[in-house]
Amino acid sequence: MIPLKRKRAEMKKYRKQILFLIDLGIAAFVYLVLLGLCSLYDSYIVQSLRDVRIFGIDLAIFLSCISLVFWILKLYDSIWRYAELEEYISLIGGTVIAFSIYSILGRLVLQSGISMMFSATVCSVTLLLMISLRFVYRQFRRYSIAQNEQAKVRLGIVGGGMAGAALLREIARNPKYAYEPVCVFDDDIEKIGKFIHKVEVIGSIDRVPVESEIQKLDEIIIAIQTITPEQQRRIISICSRAKCRVKILPDALGSAQETIQDSSLVSRVRNINVEDLLGRNSVQFDNSKVSPMLTGKTVLVTGGGGSIGSELCRQIARAQPKRLVILDIYENNAYDLQQELLFQYGDKLPLSVEIASVRDNEKIERIFAKYKPQIVFHAAAHKHVPLMENCPDEAIKNNIYGTYNVVHAADRHNVEKFVLISTDKAVNPTNVMGASKRFCEMILQSMKKVSKTTYVAVRFGNVLGSNGSVIPLFERQINNGGPVTITDPRIIRYFMTIPEAAQLVLQAGAMAKRSEIFVLDMGQPVKILDLAENLIRLSGYTPYKDIKIEVTGLRPGEKLYEELLMKTEELVSTTNHKIFIERQKEISQEELTNKLIILQKALVSKEDAAIKDAMKQVVPTYRNPDEVNNQGIKVDYSEARRKAGLSPESVVV
Repeated sequence: MIPLKRKRAEMKKYRKQILFLIDLGIAAFVYLVLLGLCSLYDSYIVQSLRDVRIFGIDLAIFLSCISLVFWILKLYDSIWRYAELEEYISLIGGTVIAFSIYSILGRLVLQSGISMMFSATVCSVTLLLMISLRFVYRQFRRYSIAQNEQAKVRLGIVGGGMAGAALLREIARNPKYAYEPVCVFDDDIEKIGKFIHKVEVIGSIDRVPVESEIQKLDEIIIAIQTITPEQQRRIISICSRAKCRVKILPDALGSAQETIQDSSLVSRVRNINVEDLLGRNSVQFDNSKVSPMLTGKTVLVTGGGGSIGSELCRQIARAQPKRLVILDIYENNAYDLQQELLFQYGDKLPLSVEIASVRDNEKIERIFAKYKPQIVFHAAAHKHVPLMENCPDEAIKNNIYGTYNVVHAADRHNVEKFVLISTDKAVNPTNVMGASKRFCEMILQSMKKVSKTTYVAVRFGNVLGSNGSVIPLFERQINNGGPVTITDPRIIRYFMTIPEAAQLVLQAGAMAKRSEIFVLDMGQPVKILDLAENLIRLSGYTPYKDIKIEVTGLRPGEKLYEELLMKTEELVSTTNHKIFIERQKEISQEELTNKLIILQKALVSKEDAAIKDAMKQVVPTYRNPDEVNNQGIKVDYSEARRKAGLSPESVVV
């Protein structure tokens, strides 16, 4: 016995043929019934059909005309359960054409005196039954699907424009979607109280938290065609206060045509990402200058298995280098990246992996002698502030002496460009990690007039999704039921994505002409408390009720805010209005050597307090956290913007 599902599948294969036969059956049935009725009341109406032969020919002409016209117009190619006005208009037009052809042929072939009233009635009733059949089938399908589905998700849509309307229309056409549109929110006063595809616009976006409870919404989708990052951040913040899931139609941020023409908008709806909370556009970079720097060159990436290092390797691989050398002390990450790149590029990418520590000067020398790299990206470093506060000697050995080893190896082997990945924590540092990265910048400054290699440092804020960053920690805490821990409710941070960070590093390498520090205008900083609250809400929970937020206190060396710039130095714009150069005073080799001697003596003592005191001696801007946390900083880009002919803007921290 053939299973029911298999029978249905067989029927779907012959759907066109089945519908065609049903239409012919309807036409023949209507013709015969009307012929019989007419013959009862007026024998003259069908006087030309006295014999069976003429009757058969007339009926055959009628059915042939319907068959031919319907197939030419491809009326059986439409999926009628999704039919809209266009399909029904095509069906009406096809019937009218078939009727006209039938009327003409009937008179030419049979020369019959068939009443035009009879012919028109046959066609009209046939058309009515065909439309009714399709409509009943469509409603039956909807009812059947609804009966077999789980309870619908009560949906509110933010945005009553073209994107929101397109989303509503698609949901209405597809009964399989588990959505029941309940209401729309829009700030346009003229739309409030009106209906979009039978769904009422009940209020402004500010009403979302209140109305979501009144309407018992299960989910909210943000679908706004054109929106600035700041507006998006505001809307997400408002929607996150609603006690329901919040999602976004990201493509709605693009052009109207692209959004509306897509036939699967619902499939593009996604959860809110942390990137959506940044409140700024992704920074765009000019890749035309990056590829020439990398193509056909041997490129070495230290710390290549880390978050930023691995993304650098992926983007470098696209530029077709002569060879890519990945150097990392942690073999698992390096191995995973190696397999990823080999799978993607195969033999097209000459790839080498070296497991080594940048602290091992002899090994670094052998690697440089072996590969003769022309471009070096130095991403290897210890970066966790609390861990380095507990182990300051490791920060000096790895970050400072490791950088010193790689920098001088680059000089000895005539590397063209050397790019150091620095951090905003190097500016007025309040911890050992930040101070060690500031010293790394000073090592590059000391090479300005003594080396042919171009040295450059790139400084940016927190990287979303990187190893050890706050976002994965919050997500794990939320998934475990809380509590979410923050060190201080006043803390604010700059954020950027991993691709942005990698692109900034590459762009700085392409722009670099001498010892420089590049910084990125990262927009407005984000308050960590707001970030934690929004992540909890966007996960479907209520902060402080479902998931608690606990304040644990500032960790040793932690700042309330980070700075990207040294206030005392000159800021110069570049060809990219989001990237700036910070000019710094040169440091002589003798001065740097003296600083290294101070650090070496402190390391010999093996006393954490002595090591931290030594760091304060060699990094003049190294201060106690309290000194920095009790004052505000204004990061001003206006002067550099004016020099570049751009509108003056600033970021206030």
